[in-house]
Amino acid sequence: MKGQWIGKYGGSVEGALMVNIDELSDHYEAEAYIIPIDKKIPSSVAYLGTENKINKQKIKAFLNAVDPRNGLQCKWEEIKDLYEDNVSHSNTADLSLELVDGKLHINAVSDIGLTLQSILTKPEQTKDSKIPGKEMLWDDFKKYISAFSNKPSLYRGQKKPWRLRTSFHRRGRYRISKFLERDVKQLHQKLSAITPHYFDLSIPDQNGAFISLLQHHGYPTPLLDWTYSPYVAAFFAFRDWPINNIEEEGKARIYIFDNEGWQRRYPQIQNANPTFPHLSVMGFIAINNPRLVPQQSVTTVTNIDDIEAYLLEKEKESGIKYLQAIDIPANEREKVMHDLRFMGIAAGSMFPSIDGVCEELRERNFNE
Repeated sequence: MKGQWIGKYGGSVEGALMVNIDELSDHYEAEAYIIPIDKKIPSSVAYLGTENKINKQKIKAFLNAVDPRNGLQCKWEEIKDLYEDNVSHSNTADLSLELVDGKLHINAVSDIGLTLQSILTKPEQTKDSKIPGKEMLWDDFKKYISAFSNKPSLYRGQKKPWRLRTSFHRRGRYRISKFLERDVKQLHQKLSAITPHYFDLSIPDQNGAFISLLQHHGYPTPLLDWTYSPYVAAFFAFRDWPINNIEEEGKARIYIFDNEGWQRRYPQIQNANPTFPHLSVMGFIAINNPRLVPQQSVTTVTNIDDIEAYLLEKEKESGIKYLQAIDIPANEREKVMHDLRFMGIAAGSMFPSIDGVCEELRERNFNE
């Protein structure tokens, strides 16, 4: 059952449903976003836990309403005046879950008699990208991106054409609420003794800066790093390929994301855990994080496991292309890294620390 399950639901009302299920040692815990098509009916967030790991479960779910003004969950009493008198909201539901042939079957009856039925699927678990890459040599790439010089696009470099996925989801976690409630607080408690600045997590800017700091020091988060510079993206795409391995047949990948078009069409949620699927662009304050400035860093935050499927769906709906990918032969590494050093893009500038300087000079002085 573990994973992210997305689809539609029917019953007393119809709408969209996303269920995030984490696997614990002896049971599952889940949260579900229930989003009616009819905006005269409130959205809900449901929480539930199983007693064991068998594929058929009967359990009770506990529900919160969602405030339509900010997308945050709340008590029904806080927002009921926003709806007509004949509208009400459930507090609990008796739920049956069954995993059959890779599909999650859900049937529920709430404490006020509302019913819900759904059969959900989850994204295919593959490392490969769904985005076909345009193959080109490094010199061709430099010419190609000149057309983007006046367009505020975002770039992301990866060693191989892996699909876009946050480190949080790659590590098999799906409930961002648990990440915020437990992981962030644990790390804040430990790191407050080390960081020169005390991060006040009650202030949104500082909360975001703290999570960004975790991301840049290797802790899995629901953030995905991008840059405003195609050349910085190229550095990260080629950095981990072997030096002087001219026989390597692999391809380094650089993604190009239409940041301006995406933000113009879709609301950008400055919250790591809204009660609906989203992909939002965020810029974080560089508190105790000197890497953000030289890397020209910008971040997307998302609660979606399969980012590419989400983007492709939005492209199909709007008729607008938001994401493309360029694949460059890995055996051009030395040419690429030489050009980047000439531009001042090297490990010492990307990672202003002892480790970064040593990596840069190792690249120059030990080139085999």
